Amino acid sequence: MIHQVAAGVEIDVRVIPRAGKSAVAGERDGRVLVRLSAPPVEGAANQALIDLFSKLFGRPKRDIRLVSGERSRAKRVAVDGVSVALVRERLTA
Repeated sequence: MIHQVAAGVEIDVRVIPRAGKSAVAGERDGRVLVRLSAPPVEGAANQALIDLFSKLFGRPKRDIRLVSGERSRAKRVAVDGVSVALVRERLTA
């Protein structure tokens, strides 16, 4: 689910677009479950995911990128400059 890499971490994510509000909602099938208020149209949900993780981890948007799953609900997101411990702490808070 959360993997340490040279620059930071990679997180396996399952997104649910068009939710009431954007928030982390626990875990499902070994992935972090994220509800996004944005629709899955023209990259809006992907941008909302980056915005949410930027605020959650206190990192600039340039440090967060999609590694895979641009057009899928199952995604892998890289967050540079953070540790696995920090990510776990922020996801459970």
